[in-house]
Amino acid sequence: MSLRRFLPHCRPFPPRTHSCGALNASHVGQRVVLAGNLLPGRKGKRVSFFPLKDSHGTTQLILSDPQGFSDLANVPLESSVLVQGTVLPRPQEAKRQGSTGEIDVQVESFTVLNPASTLPFTPSNPFNLPGEDLRARYRYLDLRRTALSDNIRKRSQVAHLIRSSLHAQGFVEVETPVLLRSSPEGAREFLVPTRLSHSDPIQTQTERPSFYALQQSPQQPKQLLICSGGVDRYFQIAKCFRDEDGRKDRQPEFTQIDLEMAYVSWGQPAPAPLQFSDAWRIGGLEIRQVVESLIQKIWSQAEQIDLPDQFNVLTYGEAMTRYGSDKPDTRFGLEITNITPYLPTDILNAYDQNDQVLEGIIVRKSKDSEFIRASKACKDDHSTCHVHFSQTTASTWLTDSGLDCDFLKNLTADDHAQVNASLELRHGDDMWLSKRPQSPRGGSTALGKTRLDISELAQARGDFTITQDPHFLWITEFPLFTHADEDKDHLAKGRWSSSHHPFTAPMWQDIEAMYRGDIEKVRGQHYDLVLNGVEIGGGSVRVHDAHMQDYIFSKILQLTEEEKSPFDQLLHALECGAPPHGGIALGFDRLMAILCKTQSIRDVIAFPKSGNGTDPLFKSPSTVKEAMLHQYGLRSRGTEQK
Repeated sequence: MSLRRFLPHCRPFPPRTHSCGALNASHVGQRVVLAGNLLPGRKGKRVSFFPLKDSHGTTQLILSDPQGFSDLANVPLESSVLVQGTVLPRPQEAKRQGSTGEIDVQVESFTVLNPASTLPFTPSNPFNLPGEDLRARYRYLDLRRTALSDNIRKRSQVAHLIRSSLHAQGFVEVETPVLLRSSPEGAREFLVPTRLSHSDPIQTQTERPSFYALQQSPQQPKQLLICSGGVDRYFQIAKCFRDEDGRKDRQPEFTQIDLEMAYVSWGQPAPAPLQFSDAWRIGGLEIRQVVESLIQKIWSQAEQIDLPDQFNVLTYGEAMTRYGSDKPDTRFGLEITNITPYLPTDILNAYDQNDQVLEGIIVRKSKDSEFIRASKACKDDHSTCHVHFSQTTASTWLTDSGLDCDFLKNLTADDHAQVNASLELRHGDDMWLSKRPQSPRGGSTALGKTRLDISELAQARGDFTITQDPHFLWITEFPLFTHADEDKDHLAKGRWSSSHHPFTAPMWQDIEAMYRGDIEKVRGQHYDLVLNGVEIGGGSVRVHDAHMQDYIFSKILQLTEEEKSPFDQLLHALECGAPPHGGIALGFDRLMAILCKTQSIRDVIAFPKSGNGTDPLFKSPSTVKEAMLHQYGLRSRGTEQK
């Protein structure tokens, strides 16, 4: 019996002494052992050069022996190579920026640890990369790119910082179940079949398959932790799942920084009228303080940027009125103006009676010159009208605007002159007009979208450069209930829906309105954290009174007993002396995409799904054989039951 003959690269080798990003001028003269992937070399007059790269950086190797160059040049690119040599200083004129820019390593010997075969693409060449689809199929090669490996390393550093900061503030990290019961509280879920089964109460002779649901968030487990009294401050960097379409900022599995705290406040004791306010008038002030402290620490250590002591606050109503968005980008102006108050009294009254306002974006030639070209080039749609203010249009721009509004047809030239003076319009100004309900609804208005379009077009044309400085903003006092979003309509079935989730507490000032049935007037103690027009987190003060929670389930959301049953344990826990509590979830993937300055969260996830939710690397999701389905009491649609 003969022994297997091992290839030359399958043999013992000395351990590396340094990473390829660790060497600097202080190591000159030392003998070192490095290991990494070999990149394309170049031949000079007297010496030859090869870069050696690992996840920490790149070191330049030099060879003065022509035979040595020939031997190393014959090694396939991207092969795993071990090098032994001596650290030499670079000539002054050859020094470069970077951790290893002051040194080279004179190669004395090398060992091919594993030769690379022909690769589908060369990750070391950033100027000749294939499309994302091909790179996704070979993600393990794509991760060799410095940009991606740096992102993954930075993600790890920020996660460590988050854990350290929260531990220092008395938070306890608790892992909660991923396999839970399906519940009607959010978007579509991923179901996990089991080999367990339940008897069908209607057809007693049959058994129905049982399913877990992958958690959309640890919402109930974290609330139950706080209700237990065993944990006062909880956190988790949690993996969550939602069955939704892939976009640049969405993944079917994603990670969030999840927090929950006991004994959070319930807001200021003073009344909170519907007027605009930059004060934090809801509860959860303790959550705000923890989150701001955490974000400040992340930006200080990861970006070397000092953030303000407190972030600005806008109510939902003010954000929608001024910016046309519940996640406004406040890095530029173009604020929306309510034109209705400047109209003649009879027309103003007509708008009021129809529960409408007329609003506009005024792009002023004198102050907003960087947006004028973009504004003129933007296209209107059925919900907006574009007006160029000039001597010709000054006395007719409202009547001729094209808005579907009979109220404006009788405006005179004097009426126009009064409105022009009130709005301080000047010839050359550009305007966008639209009408909307008096109480804003949803996440954006027509002019809110136009405002973003103008900014993006101005940037694309080179007329406007938007600052990359972080503008953090809290949005508060959202409507507590709404008619269902498109992704939840299959659950709401025409009933009222929670704007965020059914566990959010109303503002105490609006509790009476909730119980008397004025549902649209009820504001919730919900807060969203927005950064440069991107929502990076959201949370709320929770309902801690079992009777109020049951009233919301039964009377407002009109859940059936079957729909309420997934919440039975929560209702009972609230009856057991649960403390007032609240929490928040920050989107970790989205946060890291911003910190890494990339447009897609796929660039900060080691093994992301594609834009359509599939995984070309692991080839998932995939079909399974009928025999396996049978174990779970399932069968493919269209197959005959045996």
